[in-house]
Amino acid sequence: MTRVFQETDMLKWPDAFKWLGATLLALMLSGCGYNTLQTTDEDISATWAEVLNQYQRRADLVPNLVNVVKGYAAHEREVLTRVTEARARVGAIQATPELVNDEAAFQRFIAAQGELTGAISRLLLVAENYPQLKADGAFRDLQAQLEGTENRIAVARNRYIAAVKTYNVTVRSFPSNLTAMLFGFETKPTFTVENERAIAAPPTVDFGTQAPAAAPERLRSPPGAPANAPANQGAPAGSGAAGY
Repeated sequence: MTRVFQETDMLKWPDAFKWLGATLLALMLSGCGYNTLQTTDEDISATWAEVLNQYQRRADLVPNLVNVVKGYAAHEREVLTRVTEARARVGAIQATPELVNDEAAFQRFIAAQGELTGAISRLLLVAENYPQLKADGAFRDLQAQLEGTENRIAVARNRYIAAVKTYNVTVRSFPSNLTAMLFGFETKPTFTVENERAIAAPPTVDFGTQAPAAAPERLRSPPGAPANAPANQGAPAGSGAAGY
């Protein structure tokens, strides 16, 4: 009987060692940052998905915005074309979660978004010269949606930046950097100072009041003219739009 119990106990020892080894391995991985790497990596995926969602929302507004402006300022062909082309370049890039794993593709995507931001800003600047366009209900609705979308883009982008910062610090810090190398975790790209400046400020889309604008170069008073002479005296109404 004693021998049977001894053999039974011997059979249980390998299982006990397996459980002990698994427990020790889990503790080691946890202590070396594996769980943190997993959690922060998931945070990046979630925040980047929101960035993509808001950028797509903005891109979806552009065709309607162009069509409304075209109805009042069809001759502003260059500005309208630039907006359309910028949106096309954004659409040509596959906006997927995998962008955060490809530094070059990430930077191309952000550069394209920056171009679209600039093109929209120029389009809205042109719209300042068309009072009927500014009073159009569809245009005002679009500008309100655009303003809200730009704000959401800024919020989503800041959340992504914070998530990447936490993750990258973990990847580069000891001893979690050893775990990162062992399991293939690499640093993620984020917004640089240059592209952050280009897209941090949303376009001005509030047309409730029109701020006084500087006179175009060709309409300013010539040298020697009285200082109090109107800069655009004699210019026909709406002529400011011809300079775009």
